[in-house]
Amino acid sequence: MDTRTRHALKKDKFALAAASSASWVSVHRASVVRWSITAVVVLVALLGAWVFGDVESAAANSALGAAMDVYTAPLVTPETPAGTGVYSTAADRAKEANRQFLAVAQKYGWLSAGIKARYFAGVTYQEMGQNASAETELKTVANSSNRNLSNLAKLALANLYHQTGRDSQAIEIYNQLIAKPSVTVSAPVAQLDLADLYAAQGKRDQARALWAKVEDADKQGAAGSIAAQKLGPK
Repeated sequence: MDTRTRHALKKDKFALAAASSASWVSVHRASVVRWSITAVVVLVALLGAWVFGDVESAAANSALGAAMDVYTAPLVTPETPAGTGVYSTAADRAKEANRQFLAVAQKYGWLSAGIKARYFAGVTYQEMGQNASAETELKTVANSSNRNLSNLAKLALANLYHQTGRDSQAIEIYNQLIAKPSVTVSAPVAQLDLADLYAAQGKRDQARALWAKVEDADKQGAAGSIAAQKLGPK
């Protein structure tokens, strides 16, 4: 087959392919247009969702920051007289912080800031002595997919259970945290709390066994230092 013939065949194949494509588009024009419009709409929706999410996240973080400012606000002292941003009692401060944390959690519950706010809502409920509400909020966070926040909520829940005479539930949670620690709640921290619970129950041998384990595992850390103090002079 000579060169001219091969070129002619190539041109024919291209022409046939182009004609076939043009014919397909002509027959399916409505479908192509609908698909193109749908693709554009989806792209615009995705961009809109990204922008909306970014704006909402910034607003949520700002609201959480404002609530945290209240939670960490100073109390009235001789050196810090009453004034804006200063609270007479810890209960007053917890009440106002709780109100703001709940507002953030309810409005931005689908964002990380909203989950953090719900955790602090549970903590402030506990500080206010509203244990049932505290348990509800903390359980919600404990069941979240964020391991760091979940473990913080579980630690607070275990403390709440111990305070309200449900030591068996507290022990179960402490053991869960020891088995699956996180950045926010390390195994030694959970072990120290569990050891304190045992000590409060009068189970000194079990408490000392845990303190010794923490001291050995965290010789240079804060948890190891606390455990050594608990064990006393050797």
